[in-house]
Amino acid sequence: MPVSLHRSLADAEQTPYWLDHPERPAPRPALDADTTADLCVVGGGYSGLWTAVLAKERDPGRDVVLLEGNRVGWAASGRNGGFCAASITHGRANGADRWPGEIDTLDRLGRENLDAIEQTLTRYGIECDFIRSGSITVATEQHQLDWLRELTEDVPDATYLDTEAMRAQVASPTFLAGVFEPHDNALVDPARLAWGLAAAAESLGVRIHEDTHVSGLSSPGAGLDVRTDSGYAVRAGRVALGTNAFPSLVRRVRMHTVPVYDYALMTEPLSPEQRDAIGWRDRQGLDDMTNQFHYFRMTDDGRILWGGYDAIYHFGRHVRPRYDQRPETFDLLARQFFATFPQLDGLRFSHRWGGAIDTCTRFCAFYGTAYAGRAAYALGFTGLGVGATRFGADVMLDLLDGVDSERTHLEMVRTKPLPFPPEPFAWTGIQLTRRALAAADRRQGRRNLWLRALDKAGLGFDS
Repeated sequence: MPVSLHRSLADAEQTPYWLDHPERPAPRPALDADTTADLCVVGGGYSGLWTAVLAKERDPGRDVVLLEGNRVGWAASGRNGGFCAASITHGRANGADRWPGEIDTLDRLGRENLDAIEQTLTRYGIECDFIRSGSITVATEQHQLDWLRELTEDVPDATYLDTEAMRAQVASPTFLAGVFEPHDNALVDPARLAWGLAAAAESLGVRIHEDTHVSGLSSPGAGLDVRTDSGYAVRAGRVALGTNAFPSLVRRVRMHTVPVYDYALMTEPLSPEQRDAIGWRDRQGLDDMTNQFHYFRMTDDGRILWGGYDAIYHFGRHVRPRYDQRPETFDLLARQFFATFPQLDGLRFSHRWGGAIDTCTRFCAFYGTAYAGRAAYALGFTGLGVGATRFGADVMLDLLDGVDSERTHLEMVRTKPLPFPPEPFAWTGIQLTRRALAAADRRQGRRNLWLRALDKAGLGFDS
């Protein structure tokens, strides 16, 4: 039965806002002949692009080719909210629960990684509206206030904002308090970041081929053959796989991730009067503390991106273009937006879109090698890939180059998450978990037996 969309969505374009931009580069040519390379990178999102750039910075003489099945940055890298977080563990709490002995090291490496991203953008002149504006986590229910105070105690430099202070920053009748973290998040235009990294890679000598879908890997001898749908291949000494939510070319790790669809809306630019009504002068990135959480931020031209809440898994681990649009989710997000900002009633949304992210049972990336160490992968970023993919690229290159580094000694790098079960058990378990998380949000955060069992098994998720 057709969904009746909220009136604010009537004219919204059904495409990612970031990709609907006149600066989008012209398509690059597909691979049209067999070739060779020292390193073949598969995937033209952040993971692959960072790997290509860092590989050339480490060794300018290394011959690097990057293959992308569609367009650079077209998938998760061009569809996300543009939150570039320092965390490589999906928050300190998640990392501390899993690797208590190295969480301080992981936090430090994450902050160093964010600093290195900023330095790279400066070095190559990449214009992507990168700002270190900090982030605010907000409480919208009374029971979340204690969680905020715990967050303040756990995070260095965090500042607790009571109701008055919170609403002085961003005005919403639903905001009861907040925690401001000034240093561990940046905002970017995600598509322009991907396009800028591609241009930087090419300036270093990387060959990029778009519209070149990779169909398989084989090991006929000392190197690897990277086969494509067109019949052409790259013979490479090493291969780095940045395939994100798509099925891994290393079959044994396919069960370790599932693709989950996330959805977002973008408003038209706010008028001066509307800006005055909500404040938000410093463009901090915001999220709330519910299990089914929202993330929201302001763009440089005064639009609000509003996303999250629904995380949709489709039976069979499928990634399909038709899943990019989900009217019932867009309608729900629009209603939630105006409940949060009733003073913006009458504002319209210009764009609505969705896309798949890869998640795993530990909610942050895992790493490994295949083909006797000649191929490396980084997967399972769970929405933190804007920043954490650069760290993952460094890990992959360390593994491929045989570098004995602080990164490769991390337990986080040396261990794998538990795999998801096969169907129909994966779909059933994920649906049970979604319903249980929604119920916990309705019951002042109280987790039922199912969620407590997942927590005990190390599989529990708490945003």
